[in-house]
Amino acid sequence: MSPSYLLLNRQRKHKVDFRSVRKLLSGLTQELELKNTSFSVVFVSDAEMHQYNLKYRGYDKPTDVLSFGGDDGYLGDILISTETAYNQTRKSRTLKFDVNISRLLLHGLLHLLGHDHATDQGEMRAIERRLRRKFRC
Repeated sequence: MSPSYLLLNRQRKHKVDFRSVRKLLSGLTQELELKNTSFSVVFVSDAEMHQYNLKYRGYDKPTDVLSFGGDDGYLGDILISTETAYNQTRKSRTLKFDVNISRLLLHGLLHLLGHDHATDQGEMRAIERRLRRKFRC
């Protein structure tokens, strides 16, 4: 059985290319051998992300991506602030919005799988770099 995922758009400020998101998620779930599981990806505003970041991490500001693990076959939820993602691309000469969304999806999914770049001596970063190259994001 293949994994299932739910995509929700709870913001209206920046257009997300859901076709490319689905294509990336299809490739990533196959590459990471995710089967018999489900997860959600929710695109939110900075205001909503700010609330989650404050409540669950104690940081009084928005962030680009948060992952919340689930249980019993439900992998969890990935929240992405499209405003923060967009602002990150405005500060870069080369990074495009859709590419940044892809990078944040990959990053959030790796967190749902238990990777933690803060404690794993670079393992998550190495996996992320390899997958960025493979999926061109």
